[in-house]
Amino acid sequence: MPAHQFILNGQTVTVEAPEDLPLLWVLRDVLGVTGPKYGCGVGVCGACTSHLDGEAFRPCLQPVGGVAGREVLTIEGLGGEGLHPVQEAWIAEDVAQCGFCQPGQIMAAVVLLRKNPHPSDADIDAAMSDNVCRCGTYVRIRAAIQRAALLLRNGAGAR
Repeated sequence: MPAHQFILNGQTVTVEAPEDLPLLWVLRDVLGVTGPKYGCGVGVCGACTSHLDGEAFRPCLQPVGGVAGREVLTIEGLGGEGLHPVQEAWIAEDVAQCGFCQPGQIMAAVVLLRKNPHPSDADIDAAMSDNVCRCGTYVRIRAAIQRAALLLRNGAGAR
């Protein structure tokens, strides 16, 4: 099996896996990184949303062979030593119900706020529409994103 080296949450990792194995399985089964969830396996639910070179992506669709030398960030690496402002807002707004989709929702929200620090509710709805919450916490998700935007604008910092 070929070896694949990439940066995961700030650390260089090397894994031996088939070139076409979805990165989600490498993360979860080989590396023990369980924040990205398996929801659908076809990229439509967003439960596995993580960052690849700073952009939101779906590890269930990305073969491990395509991430060589690139940076992968999962929910586990998001806050560094503490919580990211989006995570702080999620807690303050009591967003999680079952919690299954929340890592993917948070990772998508971070990219949204990096690109648009002043999102309207319509902007949030559009940006988050590909992330499914089976519990229907969309109103709390929107409130948390608005709170996080305020935190970031007031200097909480994008860690």
